[in-house]
Amino acid sequence: MPVQRQIPALQFKQWIADWDNLRFDEGEFRRRPSPDIYLFSMPADQLRALSGVFRRERQDGQATGIQRGHDKVRSSQIRDFVRFGYPYSEMSPTRRESFDSEDLRKPGWLPTAIVVNILLPNDTRRGRKVSSADLVSIAEGRGGEVSLKLPGTFSGADWQPSGLPPIEVIDGQHRLYAFDGDTLPGDFELPVVAFVGLDIGWQAYLFWSINVSPKKINPSHAFDLYPLLRSQDWLEKFAQSNVYREARAQELTEFLFRHKESPWRNRINMLGERGVRGVSQAAWIRSLASTFLAAGRGKGTKGLFGCNISDTLGPLPWTRSQQAAFLIFLWQHCEQAVKASTASWAEALRRPDKRQDNLSLTEAVDPAFAGPYTMLNQEQGVRGLLSVTNDLFFNFATELDLASWETDEDRGSVTDDAEISDALKSIRRQRFGAFMKALVQALAEYDWRSADAPQLSDDQKLKRRAFRGSGGYAALRDDLIKSLSRGHGLVAERANTIRRLRS
Repeated sequence: MPVQRQIPALQFKQWIADWDNLRFDEGEFRRRPSPDIYLFSMPADQLRALSGVFRRERQDGQATGIQRGHDKVRSSQIRDFVRFGYPYSEMSPTRRESFDSEDLRKPGWLPTAIVVNILLPNDTRRGRKVSSADLVSIAEGRGGEVSLKLPGTFSGADWQPSGLPPIEVIDGQHRLYAFDGDTLPGDFELPVVAFVGLDIGWQAYLFWSINVSPKKINPSHAFDLYPLLRSQDWLEKFAQSNVYREARAQELTEFLFRHKESPWRNRINMLGERGVRGVSQAAWIRSLASTFLAAGRGKGTKGLFGCNISDTLGPLPWTRSQQAAFLIFLWQHCEQAVKASTASWAEALRRPDKRQDNLSLTEAVDPAFAGPYTMLNQEQGVRGLLSVTNDLFFNFATELDLASWETDEDRGSVTDDAEISDALKSIRRQRFGAFMKALVQALAEYDWRSADAPQLSDDQKLKRRAFRGSGGYAALRDDLIKSLSRGHGLVAERANTIRRLRS
C-alpha cells in the first residue's frame, strides 16, 4: 500500500470567549489548549503504526496515563462486527451454521472518529519524548488548506518509531487494535479527530467526558428506532434471539399504541419522557419479551408467541396481525370487565380524591383501569396480567384449540392496521374467546390498587411494595394465580393446575 507523506485534513475551531477566563497554567495538567482541532482519515494499519496508547499505571505511588488496559475480547468483537455486521457478529459459529443466515450479514461501519493527540517536540511521557525524526506535524498549504505531515522515515504499516510514538490515542484503542493482524484489510480507512499538544490532564478530562459523562440513550427512544432498522424479514429467523424478541415486542407495542380499537391507544409513553403519564414503551417491551415472547430456556417462562406448544405441534402459526389482535382483544375485555366491576377496590379508586384533580381524567376513563393508582396502568400490573394470561394460554393451548385460528397471511413485511382489524373480527368467533372473557372477569375482582393508592391499610401497602423491583414480578404473578384458583369454573381449575405445576 503506498504511503502518503501528507494527508489532507480539515481544520476547525472549537473555542468560545468564555473559555478565555478559565484558569490555565504551564504545568503538566492545565496547559492552555489550542483552539484548533483537525479531522482526517487514515488507513487503519498506518494509524496503528504511528500510534501509542498511554495506559493508566501506578508506579511508586504515582498514577499516570488515562487508558484502560487493552481488552482483547472487545477488539475481537469489533473485528467480527466489521466483517459481519449486526447481528451476525454476535452469533456463535454453531448458530451461524444452524440457520440460513446469509441475509443476517451487514456492513460493519465504524463512522465514529478515533480521538488522538499529536505530540509536540517537548511533550514528555514517563520520561520519554518523540524523536525529532518521528514527529508528526500540521502543515499549512495554499488557500488555508492544511495537511498532516508524516515522518520522513515513515514506511507504512511495518514502521516503528525510534522512541515514543508520535500520536497517542485518547479514545478508540479497541477499534484500532481490531486491525492488528490479517483478518481485516489494513486499507480500511478510519475517521480521526486530532488534537495537537494536548496535555495529559486535558486528555483525562476528554476521555471522561466521552466515556463516562454522557447519559445513555433512553431505552424507549432506542426501541422506537427499531422499525427504521428493519429492511428485511431477517428478524423472523430468530425465535430464540434477543434481537428478534425485542423487535417483535416493539412492533406489538406500536400496534397497541396506535390501533383505533386498542384501549392503550395514545396511552403508552413511546419515548420514555419524564413527566409524561403512561407505561413506557421500554416497560411494555420488557413485559412482552419476558412473557408472550419468552424464549423458554431451561425452566424459564415459555412464551405463547415464541415457543413450541408441544413437540408435535411446534409454535403457533400466528401472524403478526394475529398476535397484535390477541393482545388488543385481551385488553379490550380487561377494560370492559374492570369498568363493569363493583368490587370494593374499583369503587374506592372511583371516589373523588384531591390528588386526581389535575390528572385530566375524562368521564370515559375509568380510574380503576387507567387512573394513576391502579397497577393496571403501571409496569408491574401490565407484566403481571400478561404473565398470567400467557401461562394459562400456553399450558392449555391444545385444549383451547389455538392453532385452529387462521387468518389471511400477512400481505408483506409491514403489518397494517386493516390486517389487525380483520384479525380482531375473526378472533371473536374463536372458541378460546369465551375463556379469555372468563379470565379477565376473574382478574377484575383482584385488588389492583397500587401502593400509593389512597385509603390502603398498612398491611395492604406492605404487600404492594413487595411487588416492586425485579423480584416483585414473580410475586405478583403468583398472587394473581392464587387469586384465580380461589374462584369457580374452568379458569379456577386451570389456575390450580398451574399452581401444581410450579410446586
